[in-house]
Amino acid sequence: MAAELVNLGPNATPAELDNLLIRIDYRPRRTPNARQTRALLEWAGRLRPVFGETDLDRQVDLVNALLADSAARPYISRHDGRKPHLHYADERRPVDERVFGYTSAGLATAVCQDGRRLGSCARAGCRIVYVDTSRNGRRRYCTTRCANRVHVADHRSRTSVPPQATEAAD
Repeated sequence: MAAELVNLGPNATPAELDNLLIRIDYRPRRTPNARQTRALLEWAGRLRPVFGETDLDRQVDLVNALLADSAARPYISRHDGRKPHLHYADERRPVDERVFGYTSAGLATAVCQDGRRLGSCARAGCRIVYVDTSRNGRRRYCTTRCANRVHVADHRSRTSVPPQATEAAD
């Protein structure tokens, strides 16, 4: 959820945010209002640096700050016919507070398992973040498309003849 929230971008609407929460099966009780949307998009701005941080100590500090500010208090919940699952904030709290707890706890879990699995696309100009679920954990790009663009550009720069060399040969 943290990566999806960051990738929504800073100008997402309440409806776009609601669609994201529904798509990932978070089941908000109601569509986030304008204040909650602003709060969640600001929170997403705080989540982003965790994905790009390569120094584990700094990454841990970033996540610890998120955990402290979210006041995550895990407990097991059963509702809506679902199996027991963890909640990180009281389910009666506003959606923004619940998402703060959920995403900070999720990032904490990811960092503790292997913080190198949180990444930011290496293609210049791409701002997509991701959780690397590949077998070897060496993902550098958000999609194959971004990787291909970089590799094609690198190939073209190595194989093309500079304009000055062509004019000199004439």
